Amino acid sequence: MALPKRAFGRTGMEITRIGFGSWAIGGGGWGGAWGSQDDEEAIGAIRRSVELGMNWVDTAAVYGTGHSEELVAEALKPVPEADRPYVFTKCSLVWDENREIRSVLKKDSVKKECEDSLRRLQADSIDLYQIHWPSPDDDIEEGWEAMAELKEEGKVRHIGVSNFDASQMERAESIAPVETLQPPYNMLSRGVEDEILPYAASNDIGVIVYSPMRSGLLTGKMNRERVENMPSDDWRRDTDDFNEPKLSKNLELVELLTEIGAKHDAAPGEVAIAWTLRRPEVTAAIVGGRRPDQVDGIMGAANLELSDEELDRIETAIPRG
Repeated sequence: MALPKRAFGRTGMEITRIGFGSWAIGGGGWGGAWGSQDDEEAIGAIRRSVELGMNWVDTAAVYGTGHSEELVAEALKPVPEADRPYVFTKCSLVWDENREIRSVLKKDSVKKECEDSLRRLQADSIDLYQIHWPSPDDDIEEGWEAMAELKEEGKVRHIGVSNFDASQMERAESIAPVETLQPPYNMLSRGVEDEILPYAASNDIGVIVYSPMRSGLLTGKMNRERVENMPSDDWRRDTDDFNEPKLSKNLELVELLTEIGAKHDAAPGEVAIAWTLRRPEVTAAIVGGRRPDQVDGIMGAANLELSDEELDRIETAIPRG
């Protein structure tokens, strides 16, 4: 079954409703790690996503402190030009020789990051370049000026932001159009619903949401034992949703997603992704995978439509607070 596509804001791109997210494949040993990874499996996951019809890959310079971008480049080498997906990446998080990460939005730094990403991605231009975090807040305007200049220079084709609120996007808009937004959005993280998503819609800003399955928690494959056995460098170990008292309620929600999914021949993770896609402001969702079989397990989300009754049941079951 072909993956449906939607216009991506004002970029002119038409993107599939799910795209491959390459945060987890960055490997271990850095501040946002998911534990060590198998590079060959990661490359296979990217190639499988393209084979199944996803037409975009999202990465970032900081994922694995450059390693994720290198794996994306390696994975796409044999892909024919006609089948190559769009490649999106991000800047603003830089690291030192000890892999200590900090946020920088100075113009020279943003431009150097772009050059480094182009080299790692083995590309002449980046399809979408995004500011990863609006930090330091005082430097948003300087960072966005650099992004606009990179677009004028042809180093990047489109520019967007990630993790910005409406007022920060408005500040950037005064300099150059914000074409896209990448916020976190899932059943357990709904902070963008009231103001940020409506702002994006009213300004024709394309939206790709990340962590639609709450970083694996809503996949149906996560249980208390697996959480307890996570690697010591897996950032999820220290988050509230993966620990009590929230973990038990979250796993109860997954039981409902499993029940609803069974009626559609879908996995609970696919139900979680489809739930984010129900919002008209959401263009598409970023779904991560570290192995080819994980990609196979989420493809149905792109064509899954939940009924009003199912959405009501989910709404009632979502833990509050």
